[in-house]
Amino acid sequence: MKILKLTLISLFAISLVSCKKEAKTTNTQKDSLTFKKDSVVAPEIHKEYYGIYMGDFAGKGTMVSEDGEEYEGTDYKKISLKINRITKDSVYGQSIVNGNQRPFRGVFNDETKSFVLDEPGNDKTDGRFEVKLNNDSLTGNWNAFNKSAVKASSKTLKLIKKEFVYSPNFMLDENSELIDWENPKDFVEKYTDEETGKTETYTTSKNRVASDAVFKLNASKQKLTEKDLKNLRKLDMEIIKNSVFARHGYAFKKQTYRNFFEQTDWYIPVSNNVDAQLSKMEKDNVALLNRFIKYAEDKYDQFGR
Repeated sequence: MKILKLTLISLFAISLVSCKKEAKTTNTQKDSLTFKKDSVVAPEIHKEYYGIYMGDFAGKGTMVSEDGEEYEGTDYKKISLKINRITKDSVYGQSIVNGNQRPFRGVFNDETKSFVLDEPGNDKTDGRFEVKLNNDSLTGNWNAFNKSAVKASSKTLKLIKKEFVYSPNFMLDENSELIDWENPKDFVEKYTDEETGKTETYTTSKNRVASDAVFKLNASKQKLTEKDLKNLRKLDMEIIKNSVFARHGYAFKKQTYRNFFEQTDWYIPVSNNVDAQLSKMEKDNVALLNRFIKYAEDKYDQFGR
């Protein structure tokens, strides 16, 4: 009788375990099917619209004149919108302004050929793009989510589709302005009146200026040596070094470098990290330039603007 009782208990336990295992298997299969259903990728459409659209990003704001007076004017910046993926319900991509790369998601209206694209909203500079497609151009507006957090809460866009291409041959145009307007420095000067012989001191603002060495040295094509760099100005070496990153589409946060490379027709910012794209020679040249930049001096001059 005791043996029979134990046998029945054992059979019940085995049956219970079997039921649990079956239920677990059923649930696992159900979860698996649900996962497969949820993970179905929506088909892409309008791949012909994919790419980079770049141009002017303009908004009303307070400007500062040469003599330091403030006035209301239009502030022009460069912006690039990159459309990465379009489906029936969603559009995915990114915007880059002032070196600040932000993802966006939105929708495309097939009838009006227009996009509504929202940046995440967790940055004070985030907003909504409402732009219309016309052949290879995008025009429209951007409005900030937080209107009190930015100088110009509404801006217009006029963009043209461009294709990013890397080439080690890209250089600054020889007509480029080689002045760093963003980092003026005050100098104390002396003036002697020829008639009275009286000497007075005054303070003047000067800007860094590069030499034409930036048109001759290419850190993407030639192995640089200490001899190449020892007599260069600090700004020369900064431009030569950052030309490497500009060729790979680096989005510069520093206005100084954007001012130089936006003068070209080849500079298209596509990423805020291009380190993996640099060649071995480019990396070695950048390391050498960094060593010399650390101790180099600048040449300053006075310019009107």
